[in-house]
Amino acid sequence: MSLLLEQDHNDKRWHHPPQRRSSIAILDFGSQYSQLIARRIRETQVYSMILPYNTTAQRLLELEVSGIILSGGPNSVYDPDALLCDRQIWELDLPILGVCYGMQLMALQLGGAVSRAERAEYGKAQLIIDDPTDLLTNVEDGTTMWMSHGDSVTRLPEGFRILGHTQNTPCAAIADPV
Repeated sequence: MSLLLEQDHNDKRWHHPPQRRSSIAILDFGSQYSQLIARRIRETQVYSMILPYNTTAQRLLELEVSGIILSGGPNSVYDPDALLCDRQIWELDLPILGVCYGMQLMALQLGGAVSRAERAEYGKAQLIIDDPTDLLTNVEDGTTMWMSHGDSVTRLPEGFRILGHTQNTPCAAIADPV
């Protein structure tokens, strides 16, 4: 272990370097909210970094991140030129949160299905909590959320369950409890 020499009021003391803090990698798929997500994470005293959507799993291992957030974005995951993440991130044994496009990409790459929604959802929507555990533990049923998507998860990947829905979106919040 390395030691740092720190000067304090002309008094030399040896100190261990600070413990490595938790860090969250935000893979950016073009969301207008990536900076806001990063700032909110930092407000909880957790370091966050915004990285390109195609950052490799190997690079995330090198950065020793504690978790990953897949941001939203304006594209559709089923477009021929869709922005995709490295499929090996699913094997990193790290918590991964998908927001909008990120959730849809997660569902698609893990064996679920995504398709054009019957009605696009833009603006405020009430989230109805189906399962108040995990991610939605402290979210009140009927909380107003901001939605901005034209696609929807239509089939969950194996092992996933629905945590919440809106009037227009049957799978607004999903989780794999593993």
